[in-house]
Amino acid sequence: MGRILAIVSQKGGVGKTTTAVNLGAAFARRGLKTLIVDVDPQGSVRYGSGLKKGHKTYGFADYLNGTRPLRDVILPTSLPWLRVMLVGSVSEDADHTDYTNAIGEGDLLSKMLATAAERCDIVVVDTPPGLGAITRSALASSDRVLVPLQAEPLVLQTTPQIFRANQDVVSKHKKLTFDGILLTMYEAGNTACERTVKYVRANVPANLVFDITIPRSSAVSDAFAAGQPVVVRTPGDPAAQAYVNLATRLAERFAE
Repeated sequence: MGRILAIVSQKGGVGKTTTAVNLGAAFARRGLKTLIVDVDPQGSVRYGSGLKKGHKTYGFADYLNGTRPLRDVILPTSLPWLRVMLVGSVSEDADHTDYTNAIGEGDLLSKMLATAAERCDIVVVDTPPGLGAITRSALASSDRVLVPLQAEPLVLQTTPQIFRANQDVVSKHKKLTFDGILLTMYEAGNTACERTVKYVRANVPANLVFDITIPRSSAVSDAFAAGQPVVVRTPGDPAAQAYVNLATRLAERFAE
């Protein structure tokens, strides 16, 4: 049985999808059969996960509403061990209410993730920002949760709330392990970044904050623009190396 890892954040723009696609690619490069599942109606996974040119755009939402079978929404990528399930047609809709309600009130997401975990070593789930119905449903179906957090001054006000919210979710789902907070977009020498990191490490238990940080890097943006994970396009970049190290750390934990 594979592991299901949910990537969760309180707000957008913190590197959530970047983390999901690069961890997925890094796991796959280790020879682990990996599936990235996008349930965020913004649908950003399709832009940076290494999908083949001319790929189909339907995904989980289309499986959810019965217009596509599961086999049609699992797409190949440039990596042999990596597959992707996009969020699908809902990303083109202005109103995501029906999609959100269908997930929150039903059990198809849970069943799909359980099926995926039977066939894969690791399933990485990219969730919407916040702890709404979609994210809570994904967490209830997952084994592990990781929280990317941008190294910026706003964190000084939001870290306590983020920590409490995730601890609350974990307490309600006994099988769910909180792997920790991942500090992203870190700039060495930037006083605000360094102060933020120091604050987080001083105020959150050490075992709940990764000692690996993801540096801000133009290579990450360039890779996303090219439709690829940075760990594939520019593997020597410091951000790529950080994601590879994080994947190694997590794979070791999952094997325990």
